Amino acid sequence: MLRTSTCGQLRRNDSGNTVTLAGWVDSLRDHSGVLFINLRDRYGITQITITSDIGDELFQLVRSLHNEDVIQVVGVVQQRPEGIVNTKIATGEIEVKAAHVTVLSRSAVVPFLPASPETPSEETRLKYRFLDLRRPAMQRTLELRSRMTKVMRDYFHENNFNEIETPMLGKSTPEGARDYLVPSRVNPGTFYALPQSPQLYKQILMIAGYDRYIQVARCFRDEDLRADRQPEFTQLDLEMSFVEMEDIIEIMSGLVKRLMNDVLGRDLKLPIPRMEYAEAMERFGHDAPDLRFAMELVDLTELAKTVEFRVFRGVADSGGRVRAINAKAAAEKYSRKDIDTLNQWVIDNFGAKGVAWLKVDGDGNLTGPIAKNFKPEELAAIKSKLVAEPNDFLLFSADTFETTSRVLNGLRRRLAAELKLIDPNEMNFCWIVHFPMFDWDDEEKRYVAMHHPFTAPLNEHLHYLDSEPRQIKAQAYDLVLNGFEVGGGTIRIHDGAVQEKVFNLLGMTPETCRQMFGFLLDALSFGAPPHGGIALGLDRLVMLFAGCDNIRDCIAFPKTMKASDLMTGAPDVVAAKQLDELHIATKKT
Repeated sequence: MLRTSTCGQLRRNDSGNTVTLAGWVDSLRDHSGVLFINLRDRYGITQITITSDIGDELFQLVRSLHNEDVIQVVGVVQQRPEGIVNTKIATGEIEVKAAHVTVLSRSAVVPFLPASPETPSEETRLKYRFLDLRRPAMQRTLELRSRMTKVMRDYFHENNFNEIETPMLGKSTPEGARDYLVPSRVNPGTFYALPQSPQLYKQILMIAGYDRYIQVARCFRDEDLRADRQPEFTQLDLEMSFVEMEDIIEIMSGLVKRLMNDVLGRDLKLPIPRMEYAEAMERFGHDAPDLRFAMELVDLTELAKTVEFRVFRGVADSGGRVRAINAKAAAEKYSRKDIDTLNQWVIDNFGAKGVAWLKVDGDGNLTGPIAKNFKPEELAAIKSKLVAEPNDFLLFSADTFETTSRVLNGLRRRLAAELKLIDPNEMNFCWIVHFPMFDWDDEEKRYVAMHHPFTAPLNEHLHYLDSEPRQIKAQAYDLVLNGFEVGGGTIRIHDGAVQEKVFNLLGMTPETCRQMFGFLLDALSFGAPPHGGIALGLDRLVMLFAGCDNIRDCIAFPKTMKASDLMTGAPDVVAAKQLDELHIATKKT
């Protein structure tokens, strides 16, 4: 064997044993003719001591080593002399006195040292991902990911679920992000689509009688990227038959409790709190609220209808909303320059005209550019509604409900980070339930599904399909952690007639329905059980459990914000012969 022990394994009770280690040179030090190597693998670091009695040839060979060279060391474990124990590493009480060293591989000069406390730029890290993956932080995160996946599989195995793989090459269907398409060589002019999720296949499995299914599924979506989104991602996919929403929530809450205990060593009290979608939007301006801090949105619309300030009153009278947040004890922390920066950020990011503000001075008076537009009694009413006290910082948004939600949710999160209101160790879960069934697309003048077109409405809202679609609430539920949606699911439509009505409301003709989803409608006609499921975003969940702020740090080989792989150079052009075989011609842009 090339090694008998790992670099994180040896302890004091191994003293006197002859061992063989292999790994990367983390550092090399020369102290008065005695060489010390920190030898590293993914398990840890062991100090290797090389003295002149190893022989001049081997001694000079070791002296010539550089960082990231790969070596094998045979030697004897010995306790470190008293006073030089390294308490920062698990193997700090011992060292290995080398009897023989073999160079297994030489390293070129590296663009950065994996052991360095300074993190290189993300572009450099992605280009040299094989080096970046050697960094201890990356290795800890990917090991955490592996543990979490195992806990999930064990939990569902104990609860009688089958793990079943579904196809990677499927049919392109509407409703959702753009598909990644794969041309078919043997069927010229036709294309497969990579799965955005296994949604239709897992429903077919329920109709086929496999009443408890899971899969650690790879999914693909050709959409705009951000820090917590990738074009290819992994989800823990689940579907169950003969269930209601409460059953899905119960089984998933049990999983989250197991993950918290087995992975983080922390207890999670059940039940996980839940909140109606409408309440979340009113109180926090977002359907994935961060509940680790307060600063809730306060509605001032009715009050705005009575004030003389034309900006507020005009919006309120025209059907808009006037809402605000109170950043407690923050007035002195935001200068006029800081507020101008906030205002420009709001304009640039949320499609708003800006943000209004007031501060409460030490005497309890409201001050700021808009204060002169209000009567004293109006200022007193604003102060009362926002429970404002000396040194509070009040921010207002007057616009549509959607815009005020975006603005104040964004400000709420930004201010909480800047004011350090968030405990980085807190894990705050909640369920958001009963989403609207449909949203309205003003550009296309049609309804769109809030989740997906296979979502079942609340039973008591079924009659609205024929009259008031906007009144329908869906049997839909999202799991939220620290302001991120980490899972989303619904109870599915299991009645073919209802499914066809939903397709019709989404603007699909019967011909389109049959072309796109004929196989599903056929399956539903052969006896479909009530069923539902959920998908947990594994990448995002790992990001939050690991305390990372970028999903790319939780994926071994991620893509950039432009969906490219800097290490391999993908995507790239292909040979003309390959395109000819696929009957594809490219168009210059």
